[in-house]
Amino acid sequence: MFPYLIRRLIGAVLMLLLVSLVTFGIFFWLPKLAGQTTDQIAAGYVGKAPTAEAIQDTKERLGLDKPVVVQYGEYLKAIVVGKDYKAGPVTDHCPAPCLGYSYRSSQPVLETLLDRAPATASLAFGAAVVWLVGGITTGVVSALRRGSLWDRTAMIIALSGVSLPIYFTGLVSLALFSYTFKIFPGGGSYLPITTNPVTWFQSLVLPWVTLAFLYAAMYARLTRAGMLETMNEDYIRTARAKGLPEKTVVTKHALRASLTPILTIFGLDLGLLLGGAVLTENTFGIPGLGQLAITSINGGDLPMVLGITLITATSIVVINLIVDLLYAVVDPRVRLS
Repeated sequence: MFPYLIRRLIGAVLMLLLVSLVTFGIFFWLPKLAGQTTDQIAAGYVGKAPTAEAIQDTKERLGLDKPVVVQYGEYLKAIVVGKDYKAGPVTDHCPAPCLGYSYRSSQPVLETLLDRAPATASLAFGAAVVWLVGGITTGVVSALRRGSLWDRTAMIIALSGVSLPIYFTGLVSLALFSYTFKIFPGGGSYLPITTNPVTWFQSLVLPWVTLAFLYAAMYARLTRAGMLETMNEDYIRTARAKGLPEKTVVTKHALRASLTPILTIFGLDLGLLLGGAVLTENTFGIPGLGQLAITSINGGDLPMVLGITLITATSIVVINLIVDLLYAVVDPRVRLS
């Protein structure tokens, strides 16, 4: 168990280094390969009517006048030990892990990401609970009642959920439940849970259900297919032949074996959601990482985009590691050693 964990942690660090190298190269090296000069890149951050002095100051302040390899090395060093940034006579120290400063707002990247992360985490984890409970329950019942009216209805709804895009179901749910029946608050009403827990919950119900509708549909179909396959296995017939109650056969034997592939997909889905549920956050006006990613890309804020990419990659790696460790708990046949 412990050697497995060490190997996975080393692999995770190497993966994050590769992601940072590729992302840094795309953002900072490709523009130069495309023929864009350092002065042109710096002029984009100066503003209207940039002067030669302003461009030179911007290059020195952002480090754009250095080779890309040196910039990448300094970026990694700042993550480990921090970095001092000089702006005229003033020197700001960015403590480790330092992801730099935003080119647009001049705010620390990590501080901005930490401000936005709770909104995305609230959206992702709440939706995950809804889709796991709803999707797996629907899939199990459909498999046990194969061919029934419940099964056919549930699969039609699941097919609709997979087919309809989030921006469509989100706008329809807002039109019906916020602006017509006025059951839930409209878009842009999100407040942090520390400010007002009731408003926080009310503002997230529709985003949770909207986001969960798509994923619950997929998980219902996966669970149904897995349960139908597992229920025909020899050990299920043996369990029934031993006289075990049907509830024990389904929950202890069939469902546990069916959950293993679902756990794999769940880890990937949750990691991607933590990186930013872009469409859902923009539809409901939630100030999370997805909304920040869109504004940063539109504004050419490379340090912010790079920071969001690293946070996304880190969340995916960590969640997949946790999911792999859970395999042995869900399915005792799996031995991590």
